[in-house]
Parts: sequence; structure tokens; C-alpha cells
Amino acid sequence: MSRTRALSILLPLLLCRAVAAQTTLAEQNALLLRQLQEVHGLSAEQMARIRQIFAHSAIIGQGNPAITRHPVTPEQCLAQLKQRGINYANPRFERICGARYMAPLYDPATSTAEDASACIDQFEFPDIPCAYPVVWVKASEAAELCAAEGKRLCDANEWEDACQGRSEPPDYRFDLAAGVPPEVAIRRMREAHNRAHAADKRWSYGPAYQEGICATGSFKSPGCNGGSWTQCGSNTYPAGDFPACHSPLEVYDLNGNAAEHMNLPLNVGEMSSRGSTTLGYTEMKGSWFIFDTYRAHEDWCRWRAPYWHGSRVMDPHSHANYHLGFRCCNTLTARQPPATGISAPPPAPSADPAAPPGAARAAATVPRR
Repeated sequence: MSRTRALSILLPLLLCRAVAAQTTLAEQNALLLRQLQEVHGLSAEQMARIRQIFAHSAIIGQGNPAITRHPVTPEQCLAQLKQRGINYANPRFERICGARYMAPLYDPATSTAEDASACIDQFEFPDIPCAYPVVWVKASEAAELCAAEGKRLCDANEWEDACQGRSEPPDYRFDLAAGVPPEVAIRRMREAHNRAHAADKRWSYGPAYQEGICATGSFKSPGCNGGSWTQCGSNTYPAGDFPACHSPLEVYDLNGNAAEHMNLPLNVGEMSSRGSTTLGYTEMKGSWFIFDTYRAHEDWCRWRAPYWHGSRVMDPHSHANYHLGFRCCNTLTARQPPATGISAPPPAPSADPAAPPGAARAAATVPRR
């Protein structure tokens, strides 16, 4: 094993041992950012921007250290991976994606990884095996952090492709979004999308929900009222602690651990994958760390959620929560198809579905946290 690869394995252990001895969020974040720079080889300029984003938030990090109780330590994660001979380094993917711990998005039935036009992080940010995911992050901050790394926030369909195990042409029903408020557009689009994919539902690891295969066996803090910094611990597992929890495209922790921010476009001009930086609306993907005991909502791969805590992605007041993180994508420009490659949507239904009475209706459907 090369010195560089040995360092990438040992560094999370050394830094996270130091984290365990710290008591403040600032100290934990300082160590996290050192680890991020070392493992991903980020420049001083990139790190300056990332530190600036962290500094503007009082809560972003790996959870409130005063209340968070992780069920597994980074040391235990690294030890069990070593015992099982598991090494997440993938030189082939690194060559294709141009970065560590990213996986190509493609359809294995018709192409190879080398044909991919985009890649996705294999783990939740910071995208480092055996590091805890970053939570309490707003959608806008997630997009900014991805950009600082030279990546971008994924479109909803890209996350779904990674989970399902094959890329498909985007099927956004933009025709259903025309001329209506965003909460109505998102309801119409999600209902049409979920109906279209209900017959082929699957989870990242297989066609049926399974307990114990992903990071879904943790617990909710006693007294957690749904989103309190002082009462809700981010009781996550280390990334990659469940090696069987991966999709056919080798993307991990799509089910369990932290739910994830994604970009939901309402027109082509809001698609991150087509170069948009203004982006669309917030979409929550995946499930979180207590789902073996409390399945708060559906979490199959192509399921799209209601307009929970909805806003523009880049709204500075976009939502943050104790179990909500993100992962990033990047575009392989030379192989990116033109925007005209998007499949034309089917005709809109003749009967216009009744619209909910606004955001209050959407907020009422938020699952109990």
C-alpha cells in the first residue's frame, strides 16, 4: 500500500480520536476540515471558502456534541472494515471521476462506467469512509460547499439513478409546473413521478426493505421534539460502516444515516446537471438513522417527497435539521449530453388536480421527527 493511501486510511482514525476528546462544535469542525483537506487534496483557496461557509453557521457540523451519541465510533468502523478486508479506494473510479470516493452514473445494461457523463459522491459529505456525515446544513450551504469543492449539488434524478442502479433520461414533468405556484407544481410532478415508478420500486441494496443492512438501527434522543439543536442528537453512524448498504453503482448510505438535500428543478434552466447555479427547489432524499424502529416516510429509490420545509435551494433560510445532510455530484463535461437530450414529457392530464391551499397544507404533511 502506498504512503498516500495508508495516510487516507489512518488519518480519519487519528483525527476522530482527537474529536472524541473535544467538547465544542468549533473544535470538532476544525478537525473535520483538516481531514477533508487531507483526504480530498483540496487547495488552500478551496478550504478558505469552505471554512467561510462553516463560520457563517452556528450549527453546521457532525451534530451537537453536547447531546449526540453515535452508536459506533470511527475507530470501530475502521477496525471492522480492516477485519473484513474492505477498502473503499477505487482507482478506476478515480480516473473516471477525477476525484476520490465518487462513482460514475451510467446504465450497466447499455454502457460502461467509462461512458458516464456525471459522478456522485459514494458517501455523504464529507465523503470520507468512517467519518460522520455533516448535518444541520441548509440546502443553500450544501450547494455552496459542493461548489467550493469543484462539484455541484445533485439533481434529484441523479440521486435516484445512483440508488436504483442505472441512469435513465430525466423524466421531470415540467409541463405540470407551468403557471402554478411551486408547491402545486411539486405536488403534481411528484404524484406523476411516483405513480410512474411505483411498479419498479427498490432500495439501494435490493427490491425489498431490509432491517439491519443500512445505518438505520440508531435511536432518537429522548425528548427530541422534531428539530431542536439542544434536544435532538445527530446519532449517526460513520460513513461506510454498513458495507452491504450500497447500490449496484457502488454508492453507499443512500438509505439510512442522514437524509440528503438534492435539487428539484421545475424547468430545464434549474437543472444542476445542465449547468444551472440558480437551481430549483429543495428535495429530501433517502431515509435516516432510526428507520428500523420508526419509518417516518417512504424511502425507496425513486420516491419523491412532498414539499417538506420547501424553499428555493439557494434561499439563505432554507431548511436544516439534525438528520439532514447531503452529497455532491460532478459533471464530466466532455461526455455531457446537450439539454435537448431530455425526454419530452407526456401530455398533461386533462383534469387539473385540485391544488392544496398553499404551503400550510404541505407543511402539515411533514412526518413527525
